[in-house]
Amino acid sequence: MIERHLLRYFIAVVDRGNFSAAARHCKVAQPTLSVGIARLEEEIGHRLFERTNRRVVLTPAGARLTAPARRAENAFVDAERAVLDFAPPPTVRIGVMSTLPGAWVGEAIAHAVGSASERVEIVEARAKDLQVLLERDRIDAAIGLRGDGPGRTLWTEDYKLALSASHQLAGRTSLRAEEISSETMFVRRSCEALPAISRHFTGRGIRPFMAARTDNDDRAIAYVKAGLGVTMMPACFATNGVSMVALAGFDVTRTIGVTLGAARGNLIDDCDALRRLMNALSRLAGAAGGACRTLGAGAFA
Repeated sequence: MIERHLLRYFIAVVDRGNFSAAARHCKVAQPTLSVGIARLEEEIGHRLFERTNRRVVLTPAGARLTAPARRAENAFVDAERAVLDFAPPPTVRIGVMSTLPGAWVGEAIAHAVGSASERVEIVEARAKDLQVLLERDRIDAAIGLRGDGPGRTLWTEDYKLALSASHQLAGRTSLRAEEISSETMFVRRSCEALPAISRHFTGRGIRPFMAARTDNDDRAIAYVKAGLGVTMMPACFATNGVSMVALAGFDVTRTIGVTLGAARGNLIDDCDALRRLMNALSRLAGAAGGACRTLGAGAFA
Protein backbone atom coordinates (compact mmCIF):
# COMPACT_ATOMS: atom_id res chain seq x y z
CA MET A 1 0.00 0.00 0.00
CA ILE A 2 1.35 3.41 -1.00
CA GLU A 3 1.54 5.80 1.95
CA ARG A 4 -0.13 9.16 1.66
CA HIS A 5 2.92 11.27 2.44
CA LEU A 6 4.79 9.70 -0.50
CA LEU A 7 2.02 10.77 -2.86
CA ARG A 8 2.11 14.25 -1.34
CA TYR A 9 5.84 14.46 -2.01
CA PHE A 10 5.24 13.33 -5.60
CA ILE A 11 2.48 15.90 -6.23
CA ALA A 12 4.61 18.67 -4.68
CA VAL A 13 7.50 17.91 -7.06
CA VAL A 14 5.11 17.84 -10.03
CA ASP A 15 3.55 21.18 -9.07
CA ARG A 16 6.77 23.00 -8.13
CA GLY A 17 9.18 21.60 -10.68
CA ASN A 18 12.07 20.77 -8.35
CA PHE A 19 12.86 18.93 -5.16
CA SER A 20 13.97 21.96 -3.13
CA ALA A 21 10.71 23.88 -3.58
CA ALA A 22 8.69 20.69 -3.01
CA ALA A 23 10.52 20.02 0.27
CA ARG A 24 9.80 23.56 1.50
CA HIS A 25 6.12 23.15 0.61
CA CYS A 26 5.91 19.83 2.47
CA LYS A 27 7.91 21.29 5.40
CA VAL A 28 10.53 18.56 5.32
CA ALA A 29 14.25 18.52 4.63
CA GLN A 30 15.17 17.93 0.98
CA PRO A 31 16.96 14.61 1.76
CA THR A 32 13.77 13.39 3.44
CA LEU A 33 11.73 14.21 0.36
CA SER A 34 14.30 12.61 -1.96
CA VAL A 35 14.28 9.40 0.07
CA GLY A 36 10.46 9.42 -0.05
CA ILE A 37 10.41 9.76 -3.85
CA ALA A 38 12.97 6.95 -4.18
CA ARG A 39 10.82 4.74 -1.96
CA LEU A 40 7.73 5.51 -4.06
CA GLU A 41 9.64 4.65 -7.23
CA GLU A 42 10.76 1.39 -5.65
CA GLU A 43 7.19 0.46 -4.67
CA ILE A 44 5.84 1.27 -8.13
CA GLY A 45 8.75 -0.31 -9.95
CA HIS A 46 9.35 2.64 -12.29
CA ARG A 47 11.26 5.90 -12.27
CA LEU A 48 8.90 8.83 -11.92
CA PHE A 49 11.23 11.73 -12.75
CA GLU A 50 14.17 12.42 -15.00
CA ARG A 51 16.50 14.69 -13.00
CA THR A 52 18.62 17.42 -14.58
CA ASN A 53 20.73 20.16 -13.04
CA ARG A 54 17.93 22.71 -13.34
CA ARG A 55 14.63 20.84 -13.01
CA VAL A 56 12.90 17.51 -12.98
CA VAL A 57 10.73 16.10 -15.77
CA LEU A 58 8.03 13.46 -15.49
CA THR A 59 8.71 10.07 -17.03
CA PRO A 60 5.83 8.27 -18.78
CA ALA A 61 5.20 6.35 -15.55
CA GLY A 62 5.17 9.61 -13.60
CA ALA A 63 2.71 11.15 -16.02
CA ARG A 64 0.36 8.16 -15.62
CA LEU A 65 0.56 8.41 -11.83
CA THR A 66 -0.23 12.13 -11.62
CA ALA A 67 -4.02 12.03 -12.01
CA PRO A 68 -4.58 9.02 -9.67
CA ALA A 69 -2.28 10.61 -7.09
CA ARG A 70 -4.29 13.84 -7.14
CA ARG A 71 -7.56 11.92 -6.80
CA ALA A 72 -6.16 9.99 -3.83
CA GLU A 73 -4.97 13.20 -2.11
CA ASN A 74 -8.31 14.89 -2.74
CA ALA A 75 -10.05 11.90 -1.15
CA PHE A 76 -7.84 12.22 1.91
CA VAL A 77 -8.63 15.94 2.13
CA ASP A 78 -12.37 15.26 1.85
CA ALA A 79 -12.13 12.66 4.61
CA GLU A 80 -10.25 15.07 6.87
CA ARG A 81 -12.84 17.78 6.32
CA ALA A 82 -15.64 15.36 7.13
CA VAL A 83 -14.23 14.69 10.62
CA LEU A 84 -12.70 18.13 11.24
CA ASP A 85 -15.29 19.11 13.81
CA PHE A 86 -14.50 15.99 15.83
CA ALA A 87 -10.71 16.14 15.65
CA PRO A 88 -8.69 17.56 18.56
CA PRO A 89 -6.50 20.61 17.85
CA PRO A 90 -2.92 19.87 16.80
CA THR A 91 -0.35 19.37 19.53
CA VAL A 92 3.00 21.16 19.60
CA ARG A 93 5.70 19.55 21.74
CA ILE A 94 7.97 22.18 23.29
CA GLY A 95 11.09 21.29 25.24
CA VAL A 96 11.98 23.76 28.00
CA MET A 97 15.41 23.93 29.58
CA SER A 98 15.21 23.20 33.29
CA THR A 99 17.50 26.12 34.21
CA LEU A 100 15.11 28.85 33.12
CA PRO A 101 13.30 30.78 35.89
CA GLY A 102 10.17 28.89 36.87
CA ALA A 103 8.14 32.08 37.24
CA TRP A 104 9.07 33.18 33.71
CA VAL A 105 8.20 29.80 32.24
CA GLY A 106 4.89 29.69 34.08
CA GLU A 107 3.87 33.16 32.94
CA ALA A 108 4.92 32.47 29.35
CA ILE A 109 3.01 29.18 29.23
CA ALA A 110 -0.11 30.86 30.62
CA HIS A 111 0.13 33.39 27.79
CA ALA A 112 0.75 30.66 25.20
CA VAL A 113 -2.10 28.34 26.11
CA GLY A 114 -4.66 31.03 26.91
CA SER A 115 -6.02 31.47 23.38
CA ALA A 116 -3.66 29.59 21.06
CA SER A 117 -5.09 27.27 18.43
CA GLU A 118 -2.82 24.36 19.41
CA ARG A 119 -2.50 22.11 22.41
CA VAL A 120 0.86 22.54 24.15
CA GLU A 121 2.88 19.65 25.55
CA ILE A 122 5.83 20.75 27.69
CA VAL A 123 8.87 18.50 28.02
CA GLU A 124 11.34 19.66 30.65
CA ALA A 125 14.98 18.63 30.24
CA ARG A 126 18.55 19.71 30.82
CA ALA A 127 20.25 21.72 28.11
CA LYS A 128 22.34 18.80 26.86
CA ASP A 129 19.26 16.59 26.51
CA LEU A 130 17.10 19.02 24.50
CA GLN A 131 19.17 18.62 21.32
CA VAL A 132 18.91 14.84 21.61
CA LEU A 133 15.14 15.10 21.93
CA LEU A 134 15.05 17.30 18.80
CA GLU A 135 17.20 14.89 16.82
CA ARG A 136 14.98 11.96 17.82
CA ASP A 137 11.81 13.91 16.93
CA ARG A 138 10.57 13.68 20.52
CA ILE A 139 9.90 17.44 20.56
CA ASP A 140 9.14 20.00 17.84
CA ALA A 141 11.00 22.95 19.39
CA ALA A 142 13.44 23.52 22.24
CA ILE A 143 13.62 26.64 24.40
CA GLY A 144 17.02 26.82 25.99
CA LEU A 145 20.60 27.28 24.87
CA ARG A 146 20.39 28.37 21.23
CA GLY A 147 21.38 25.41 19.07
CA ASP A 148 22.72 25.14 15.54
CA GLY A 149 19.38 24.35 13.91
CA PRO A 150 16.74 26.75 12.59
CA GLY A 151 15.17 29.05 15.17
CA ARG A 152 15.48 32.46 16.84
CA THR A 153 17.53 34.06 19.61
CA LEU A 154 15.59 35.49 22.57
CA TRP A 155 18.29 36.94 24.83
CA THR A 156 21.91 36.72 25.96
CA GLU A 157 22.99 36.98 29.59
CA ASP A 158 25.96 36.72 31.95
CA TYR A 159 26.48 34.38 34.88
CA LYS A 160 26.77 36.25 38.17
CA LEU A 161 27.43 35.57 41.81
CA ALA A 162 24.13 35.38 43.71
CA LEU A 163 24.30 36.64 47.30
CA SER A 164 21.70 37.41 49.91
CA ALA A 165 20.67 41.08 49.72
CA SER A 166 21.80 41.39 53.35
CA HIS A 167 25.27 39.99 52.64
CA GLN A 168 28.12 42.38 53.46
CA LEU A 169 29.36 42.17 49.85
CA ALA A 170 25.94 42.61 48.24
CA GLY A 171 26.54 46.25 47.32
CA ARG A 172 29.56 45.53 45.14
CA THR A 173 29.30 45.65 41.34
CA SER A 174 32.14 43.16 40.88
CA LEU A 175 34.06 40.67 43.00
CA ARG A 176 37.23 38.67 42.43
CA ALA A 177 37.15 34.96 43.21
CA GLU A 178 39.87 35.50 45.81
CA GLU A 179 37.60 37.88 47.74
CA ILE A 180 35.05 35.13 48.38
CA SER A 181 37.49 32.30 49.03
CA SER A 182 36.25 31.96 52.60
CA GLU A 183 32.57 32.12 51.67
CA THR A 184 30.30 29.08 51.95
CA MET A 185 28.97 28.14 48.54
CA PHE A 186 26.57 25.59 47.07
CA VAL A 187 26.36 23.90 43.69
CA ARG A 188 23.63 24.09 41.07
CA ARG A 189 24.27 20.67 39.58
CA SER A 190 22.20 21.27 36.43
CA CYS A 191 24.04 24.50 35.52
CA GLU A 192 25.30 24.41 31.92
CA ALA A 193 28.35 26.48 32.87
CA LEU A 194 29.30 24.35 35.91
CA PRO A 195 32.56 23.00 34.41
CA ALA A 196 33.71 26.55 33.52
CA ILE A 197 32.74 27.83 36.97
CA SER A 198 34.64 25.02 38.68
CA ARG A 199 37.74 25.70 36.57
CA HIS A 200 37.57 29.42 37.41
CA PHE A 201 37.72 28.76 41.16
CA THR A 202 40.02 25.73 41.26
CA GLY A 203 42.42 27.42 38.84
CA ARG A 204 42.88 30.10 41.50
CA GLY A 205 43.37 27.55 44.25
CA ILE A 206 39.93 28.19 45.74
CA ARG A 207 38.01 25.18 47.04
CA PRO A 208 35.21 26.53 49.26
CA PHE A 209 33.02 24.53 51.59
CA MET A 210 29.91 23.35 49.72
CA ALA A 211 26.83 23.57 51.93
CA ALA A 212 24.42 22.00 49.43
CA ARG A 213 23.99 20.56 45.95
CA THR A 214 20.70 21.05 44.17
CA ASP A 215 19.04 20.53 40.78
CA ASN A 216 16.22 22.93 41.68
CA ASP A 217 16.85 26.62 40.91
CA ASP A 218 13.87 27.82 42.96
CA ARG A 219 15.47 26.01 45.89
CA ALA A 220 18.82 27.62 45.03
CA ILE A 221 17.24 31.08 45.24
CA ALA A 222 15.71 30.13 48.60
CA TYR A 223 19.14 29.04 49.87
CA VAL A 224 20.67 32.36 48.79
CA LYS A 225 17.94 34.39 50.49
CA ALA A 226 18.29 32.31 53.65
CA GLY A 227 22.03 33.03 53.79
CA LEU A 228 23.05 29.37 53.43
CA GLY A 229 25.72 30.36 50.94
CA VAL A 230 26.44 31.99 47.60
CA THR A 231 26.36 30.47 44.12
CA MET A 232 26.76 31.30 40.45
CA MET A 233 23.52 31.80 38.51
CA PRO A 234 22.41 33.28 35.18
CA ALA A 235 21.46 36.94 35.47
CA CYS A 236 17.80 36.21 34.66
CA PHE A 237 17.35 34.82 38.19
CA ALA A 238 17.70 38.30 39.71
CA THR A 239 14.87 38.82 42.20
CA ASN A 240 13.99 40.63 45.42
CA GLY A 241 16.17 39.55 48.30
CA VAL A 242 19.04 38.47 46.00
CA SER A 243 21.99 40.57 44.87
CA MET A 244 23.62 39.64 41.57
CA VAL A 245 27.32 40.63 41.45
CA ALA A 246 29.66 40.17 38.49
CA LEU A 247 32.58 37.79 38.99
CA ALA A 248 35.70 39.49 37.68
CA GLY A 249 37.44 37.56 34.92
CA PHE A 250 34.54 35.18 34.34
CA ASP A 251 33.28 36.06 30.88
CA VAL A 252 31.08 33.04 30.13
CA THR A 253 27.63 33.95 28.83
CA ARG A 254 24.65 31.96 27.63
CA THR A 255 22.36 32.68 24.69
CA ILE A 256 18.75 31.59 25.14
CA GLY A 257 16.57 30.96 22.13
CA VAL A 258 14.26 28.62 20.28
CA THR A 259 15.77 25.81 18.23
CA LEU A 260 13.54 23.83 15.88
CA GLY A 261 13.68 20.26 14.67
CA ALA A 262 15.16 19.78 11.19
CA ALA A 263 11.73 19.12 9.67
CA ARG A 264 10.00 21.97 11.53
CA GLY A 265 11.80 24.98 10.08
CA ASN A 266 8.54 26.92 9.56
CA LEU A 267 7.11 26.21 13.00
CA ILE A 268 7.58 29.75 14.33
CA ASP A 269 5.48 31.10 11.47
CA ASP A 270 2.91 28.30 11.67
CA CYS A 271 2.44 27.78 15.41
CA ASP A 272 0.48 30.40 17.34
CA ALA A 273 1.31 28.86 20.74
CA LEU A 274 5.07 28.90 20.13
CA ARG A 275 5.03 32.54 18.97
CA ARG A 276 3.03 33.55 22.04
CA LEU A 277 5.44 31.74 24.34
CA MET A 278 8.45 33.36 22.65
CA ASN A 279 6.94 36.83 22.87
CA ALA A 280 6.13 36.40 26.55
CA LEU A 281 9.67 35.24 27.39
CA SER A 282 11.15 38.05 25.31
CA ARG A 283 9.07 40.63 27.19
CA LEU A 284 10.08 39.18 30.56
CA ALA A 285 13.75 39.27 29.58
CA GLY A 286 13.37 42.85 28.33
CA ALA A 287 11.72 43.88 31.60
CA ALA A 288 14.75 42.52 33.49
CA GLY A 289 16.66 45.63 32.44
CA GLY A 290 20.38 45.19 31.94
CA ALA A 291 20.35 41.60 33.16
CA CYS A 292 19.37 40.24 29.74
CA ARG A 293 20.27 41.55 26.30
CA THR A 294 17.22 40.96 24.14
CA LEU A 295 15.91 41.45 20.61
CA GLY A 296 13.08 43.52 22.05
CA ALA A 297 9.48 42.71 22.88
CA GLY A 298 7.13 41.90 20.03
CA ALA A 299 9.91 40.61 17.76
CA PHE A 300 7.93 37.49 16.86
CA ALA A 301 4.45 38.92 16.36
